[in-house]
Amino acid sequence: MIIRSAEWDDPDAESLRNAQRAEVMARYGTADSEPGPAPTADDIVVFLVAYDDDDVTPIGCGGLRAIDDQHGEVKRMYVVPGRRGSGVAPFVLRALETFAADALGWRRLVLETGDQQPDAIRFYEREGYTRIPNFGHYADSTNSLCFERALVG
Repeated sequence: MIIRSAEWDDPDAESLRNAQRAEVMARYGTADSEPGPAPTADDIVVFLVAYDDDDVTPIGCGGLRAIDDQHGEVKRMYVVPGRRGSGVAPFVLRALETFAADALGWRRLVLETGDQQPDAIRFYEREGYTRIPNFGHYADSTNSLCFERALVG
């Protein structure tokens, strides 16, 4: 796999984010299932796209949004269905964590996922994220589950 930073409006990045939102919409039955503000080019510090070994086919993505100068939030993690279970998600997540710690000096990452996404919940727990009280815009969301992981920098 190959991973590259992408501009927010990069066609591959947009395509993966659109697929992620379509999947979430299908699971929750609404286009408005995000409890907080949607990420934008203005608040995403880095957005990574993973490509198959051909360096052409986008297979996964994820981004980081700053919360403060010590920590940030993982946003728009997604892997195309045909590549799930093949190591793409941990590859993207580790690259985000490395960037957060090394390039930004962040000490912690947090994230939110939905209660109807058991696959995501299992993934984050397996990757060392622990459940925390819902934070920020997710504090009053009954469908949200929040997680954190301390970073080594």
